[in-house]
Amino acid sequence: MRYGILAAVFVSVVINYMDRSNLSVAASFIADELKLDNVQLGYLFSAFGMTYAFCQIPGGILADRFGNRGFYSLCLILWSLATVLQGFAEGFLLLFAMRILVGISEAPSYPLNNRIVTRWFPENERAGAIATYTSGQFLGLAFLTPALMALVEGLGWRALFFVTGGIGLVWGLVWFIFYRDPCQHRMVNQAELALIEQGGGLVERGASKKGEPFKWRNLLIVLTQRKLWGIYLGQFGMGATIMFFLTWFPKYLKDYKGMEPLESRVAAAIPFICAFAGVLLSGHVSDFLVRRGTSVNVARKAPIITGLLFSMTIIGANYVSDPVWVTFFMSTAFFGNGLASITWVFVSLLAPRKLIGLTGGTFNFIGGLSAILVPIAIGYLAREGDFAPALVFICLMTLLAIASYVFLVGDIKRIEVEA
Repeated sequence: MRYGILAAVFVSVVINYMDRSNLSVAASFIADELKLDNVQLGYLFSAFGMTYAFCQIPGGILADRFGNRGFYSLCLILWSLATVLQGFAEGFLLLFAMRILVGISEAPSYPLNNRIVTRWFPENERAGAIATYTSGQFLGLAFLTPALMALVEGLGWRALFFVTGGIGLVWGLVWFIFYRDPCQHRMVNQAELALIEQGGGLVERGASKKGEPFKWRNLLIVLTQRKLWGIYLGQFGMGATIMFFLTWFPKYLKDYKGMEPLESRVAAAIPFICAFAGVLLSGHVSDFLVRRGTSVNVARKAPIITGLLFSMTIIGANYVSDPVWVTFFMSTAFFGNGLASITWVFVSLLAPRKLIGLTGGTFNFIGGLSAILVPIAIGYLAREGDFAPALVFICLMTLLAIASYVFLVGDIKRIEVEA
C-alpha cells in the first residue's frame, strides 16, 4: 500500500510544480500583452517565493497539528483556485496577488510530503521514496512544459491557467477520498505496518488525529542546531539552479539564445528529463549503499555533493551559442541538481521525532528564500538582455550549498531533544 501512497504524492508534486512554473511558460506572451518589462517579470516570478518561503514554518506547524489528509486537500484546492484566477488578470496587480496566494497555499506541501513518507516508509527505503516523489517535479515538467507551450501558442496564455488550475481542483478532492495515515488505512495489512515500524517508519499506533499544540520552544530547537543549519543553507544554495529553470529558463532560450519555438520546446524538455534521471539515480543508489552497509554519511552525502558539482557546469552555457551545446550544459547542470535533490532525506533522518513537520517547514523556509532572491536578482542582472552574469550568480550560490554540507552537517544521526 505504501507504493500506492507514494504514487499519489508523486501526482501531487507534479501538479504542485506545474502550477509554480506555468507563469514561466506564459511569461513572454503575458509580457507582450500586458506590457511588462524584465524587472516586473522578476517580481512576478518572485511573488510566489515571497509567501512560499515565509509560510514554511507556519505550514510545518500546521502540518504537525492537522495531519496529512484534509489539510493537504485544502492546500491543493486553494492553490489551484488561485491558479485559475490568474487567467482573468488584466494587469500586473492581480497576477502578483494570485502568485502570492499560490505561494501561501503551496507552502505546507513539502513538509506534508516528508511527513507522509516518514510515516509510510522504513528508513532503508526512504531516500528512494523521497527521490521518487521529488522526481515528479522534473518528470512532470519535462513532458508538460512542451505541452503547456503548445497550449499557450494554440489557445492563449489564459487557457493555460484555466487548464492547470482545473486539474488541481479535481485532484484535491481525489486526495481527500483516497489518503489515510498507515494505521487508519483500510487497505494496509499488519505485515506491512510491522515492516514499516520495525524499519524506523513513524507509524504512531494509537496516535490521535491531531498532533501536539505548538510551543515556541520547539521553534528555538530547530533554529539552534548546527546540523540543521547545514541542510538549511544547503537547500538555499541549491535552490538557485532550480529557480532559474522554473522561472527564467523558457524566456532565456527564446529571447537570449534566440531559439525557434520547436527548438525551445526540445531544449526546455531535455534538462528536466536529465534532472528526473539524476534524482532517481541518487535516491535509489543512496538506499542501495545503506542496505549494503556503507556509512550513512557517505551514502547520503556523496550524491548531493557530487550533484552540486555537476550543477556548476551551467556556467558553460555562457561560452556557447549553438542550441545543441546550450542544451548540453543546461542538461548537465540540471542532472546535477536532480542528483542533489534527495536533501529532504536529511530532514527525515536528523529532525527530532515530534518536530518533523516544523523542521521541514524551517528547512523549506530558508531554502525557499532563494525563490525570492533568485528571480529578482536575475531580473536585474539580465535587465540589459545579458544572462551571463546571472549564471555566474547561480554558480556562487551552488558553492555555498557545497560548503554547507561539507562543513556544517557532520555525522548523520537524529537530534534527540525533548519537544
